[in-house]
Amino acid sequence: MIDEHSFKAIYSYCESVSDSPSDILHELYRETHLKTLAPRMASGPVQGRFLSLFSKLVSPTQVLEIGTFTGYATLCIAEGLAENGHIHTIEVNPELNHISDKYFRELGVRDQITSHIGDAKTVIGGLYRLFDIVFIDAKKKDYSLYYDLVIDKVRQGGYILADNVLWDGKVYAGGKDATTKSLMMFNQRMKDDPRVETSLLPLRDGLSIMRKK
Repeated sequence: MIDEHSFKAIYSYCESVSDSPSDILHELYRETHLKTLAPRMASGPVQGRFLSLFSKLVSPTQVLEIGTFTGYATLCIAEGLAENGHIHTIEVNPELNHISDKYFRELGVRDQITSHIGDAKTVIGGLYRLFDIVFIDAKKKDYSLYYDLVIDKVRQGGYILADNVLWDGKVYAGGKDATTKSLMMFNQRMKDDPRVETSLLPLRDGLSIMRKK
């Protein structure tokens, strides 16, 4: 198993040889660390560049993000939107909205992003459209529920991405807490679900990619 020091060194190397995020994204990442209690919840430069590239490959028209936080991942995904593309992003904590909204405006994509403040379980039911990409990065114990709510709202050939599915390694180390057990169940369920093709990447804290057949 790679120790924490080695992991940080590998991560830093990956960041150094990947494209750099924009100055505005750098500014947002810095403000997230200065003004929030859990800044590691932001996707960060390496995963952010992956999300940007993935979005550019798909060129989505409709995106759903479950868990905005301060909007870092939202803006990375927005870099690949089709010309008329739109992101619906859901955040339960209204106190974070002023940060994400500020940077949505600075990058000139405010009109392409609809911010929903509230419980995702309620908001998702009111979204009547087919999505090209769904990015799940909210309450970990509810991942299976989020999946159930969105699977029929994803077009054939569309994608569902789920973040933090390695949960600091607890999922393969046999963690006994409720969140770890929920993520273990979710990961196995994604592997077994015949409706999707699944690949779990050891990117940052684990990123699972499901393609709807």
